[in-house]
This record gives sequence, C-alpha cells and structure tokens, in this order.
Amino acid sequence: MISLEEAQRIVRDGCSPRRPVEVLLRDALGCVLAQDVVAHEAIPPFANSSMDGYALISADTTKAPVHLRVTGEIPAGTVATDRVLDGQAMRIMTGAPMPLGADAVVMVEETSIDGSDVVIETVARPGQFVRNVGDDVAIGDTVLRSGTVLRPAHLGVLAALGEQRVLVFPKIVIGILSSGDELVEDGSPLAPGQIREANKELLMALVERTNATPLNLGLVRDTEEELEAAFMDALGRCDALVTSGGVSMGDYDLVKATLDRLGEMQWMQIAIQPAKPFAFGLLGDGEEKMPVFGLPGNPVSSMVSFELIARPAIKKMMGHTELDRTLVSAIADTPLRRRAGDGKINWQRVVAQFASDGRLHVASTGAQGSHQLANSASANGLVRLEDGPGVEPGDEVGVLLLD
Repeated sequence: MISLEEAQRIVRDGCSPRRPVEVLLRDALGCVLAQDVVAHEAIPPFANSSMDGYALISADTTKAPVHLRVTGEIPAGTVATDRVLDGQAMRIMTGAPMPLGADAVVMVEETSIDGSDVVIETVARPGQFVRNVGDDVAIGDTVLRSGTVLRPAHLGVLAALGEQRVLVFPKIVIGILSSGDELVEDGSPLAPGQIREANKELLMALVERTNATPLNLGLVRDTEEELEAAFMDALGRCDALVTSGGVSMGDYDLVKATLDRLGEMQWMQIAIQPAKPFAFGLLGDGEEKMPVFGLPGNPVSSMVSFELIARPAIKKMMGHTELDRTLVSAIADTPLRRRAGDGKINWQRVVAQFASDGRLHVASTGAQGSHQLANSASANGLVRLEDGPGVEPGDEVGVLLLD
C-alpha cells in the first residue's frame, strides 16, 4: 500500500492547468483569474453624494440652524450646470454628481423646508457624505491579482471598471463513465444479480460542484470493444475522464486491460478506508494528454476517493493553487469507532455543525460500510481517524468540511 499523500502527489503531478482563455464576465464565476487586472478607470469616476440631502458649502453651516436658498435639484444621472454660491444649496440624490462649489452634503433627515429655503439643522464637515473620485479604485490600481478565484463581488468590480471579458483558466469538461454488465440505469425491474447504477449521478454532481462541466458518457458493457470505443470517444470530447469500478485487485480485468493498452496507467492500493483502490493514468498522444481517474465501484468509496484525490487534481487543471479542503478541528459528540491495526487512515462520514459553545461538533451518520450510500447522504464532513480504536465523545478530531 502507498500513503494517501503519495497517491495525491502522483495524481497531481500528472495534471497541469489548461491554457487560459478569454470569457464573458457572466461565464467567469468560479474561474481562476489568469492575469492581474489593472484599473483604467476610477471608481467612482466623479465626486458624488452618498446620501439623499442637500449639497452646500460647509462653512455656511457653522452657526446652524441656518437658512439656505435652494437653487436646483440634481437627480442621479444628471449634472448641475450652476455653481453653488455662499448662502445656497441644491437638493441632491444618492449617486448624483456633486455640483461645483459645494464641498459637503447634509442628509435630508437633518433639514426642514421653510418656503423656498432649506433649514440646515446641523453643522456640516468638509467632505461629509461625499464620495470622491477614485475613493474605491484609482486609475492604475491592481484591482485583482492573477490566481484569484472569481466570486460574485469580483464580477461586480470588473463590470464597474467596464471590463466585458476576462482572461481565466477555463472550466474543464469531465467525462463520467460507468461500466458493468450488472448495472441498470433506466429504472426497469431488476433481474437476478443486477443492481441500480448510482455512481454516475453522484459523480456528475460532485464534478459540477468543482465548477467543472460533467459530461455523461453513458453505461458501457464489459467488452474490450465497447470500452475502447468509449475511452477514445472521451479522448476527443473531454479534458479528463472519471470511471467507477474495475480498479480493485479482484476485479474482472477488461477495464484494466483496455486502459493499460491505450494509456499509461498506475493501479494503486492506498492506505485509507474506504477508497483503498484507485487508478490514474494519461490517454492520448497530444501535448495535453487526458487524465483518467479510476475510482472504486462502491458508491461511498467512489465519493471519498473523488473528494480526496480526484477533486484536488481537477482544481489544479482549472488553475487553482489551493487544492485541498482544510482539515479543521471539531469535537466528537458520538463515539467514532474503527478497526485498529490495519495501517490505514479511516475517513468516517459525519454531520458537522456549530454548537452553543461556539465550536464545531461532529456526529456519526451511522453505519460506515463502503456500500452504504444512504447513510452518507446526510454527511457534510469526513473525519480523519488514524490507525487505532477511534475516539470517544468529547475528543477532538480533524474533519474535512464538504459543504
């Protein structure tokens, strides 16, 4: 067996980021920025009011309350043509440009009307409620650094700067393929020895949550001809391929034989439970070969190996530099038992939530068999248990948060 860290290294070393591409802002959410963004415009581009109120000369308010003559109104999107003079004020709306001569705004709640005058009931400071040019972003500022994972607020900043397209590492297409004569996916009644195909839907959802694009490559029967055709089809359509089943030592060897013939594969036994078997390799003859992630067939093993090994490598292909989920500290609320002496790291599915003490607590989801997907459905974390008997309630554990 090899360690989890060694398996992760092998897989990540075989994956490299795809070439950056320009995409529309609306398509960039979750992508990794491939170059610095330098502001060619200021935000805001003009001095404007941050309040509905009155633009005035602050020195006129030193003996407040004072009467000032209202000489105009400035809605957002318009520019005042007249200058504010001593003893004058202009009604101004939030976001409207400051008129010449004015250096402050008094909010409408601190005023009253007396005929054609406004009564200013408070002393204004110079610059009060005024957003100056470049107050948020100045021309020449590096607004976003290469390597930034673009969130909604980043897209808002880019739009405010007038950017229509952005250079990012692209979302990649991940083919999902299941194989096995025993699998049924059309909802028809099961014949003796048949089981429902569940891994494909699970894996497509996991791929989508990495911000990659899943591609359903269907269910392939156990013949070398069908398997080879499916692998070659994926090679022309996908950036990477995820398979489930056919990687254990005792598995029928058609998947192994076909992949070994078509690519450079490594078949691993990893010192973890579940998800001990794993395969990784590269298919194709081009400069950018297609990585193949061979996951075990048991659904929980498939999910865990995807999270621990395939997901970080897929993120690397999309330009991410922070690949792993953070192992955070939590308190066990239930016993978390495991078999000692097998030399493996045990990953148990748990429900994690913050308690009234302000700390993260975890509780087992129940039975931990690698085939028991229903018990895993409520899990939002994986607890790492080193070789030994496990932990007792109140013990501190490390957990990977999946949500």
